Amino acid sequence: MRAPGPCAECGAGGAARYRCPRCGSAYCSVPCCRTHRERCAAEPRRERQREREAAGQEPPPGPEDILGEEDEQDRVPPQRLKLLGESEELQALLLNPHLRQLLLAIDSAPDKRSLLRRLMQEPLFVEFADCCLRIVEPPEKENLLPE
Repeated sequence: MRAPGPCAECGAGGAARYRCPRCGSAYCSVPCCRTHRERCAAEPRRERQREREAAGQEPPPGPEDILGEEDEQDRVPPQRLKLLGESEELQALLLNPHLRQLLLAIDSAPDKRSLLRRLMQEPLFVEFADCCLRIVEPPEKENLLPE
């Protein structure tokens, strides 16, 4: 796991363990988070990454750097994720404009967790989530009930 870098707010070296979900800036504490939030311009992450690369700085940590050992079991391998793009069933579901609106709402929601909880009551979203899970984590034959 990559060591934390300096805090973008107070400059504390090696202490920036948290990242702004809007712009990706690193900070070290709740006070620095509040300070950052007040002035966050929600700069696009790609633009910030280009600036970092031009300055010769390391890119922000990716999922492989952030996940702890206990989270590792929840990681979906890239080859399984690729199956999502190849699934005709999933592609058919994504033709539904209502489902696409729900997914856009999640993407832009400040509190994704509570919105996801609410959407798991919506049959169309549950069908989408179940389809994704069947693709990336197919049920084992021994656990299937006879039809």
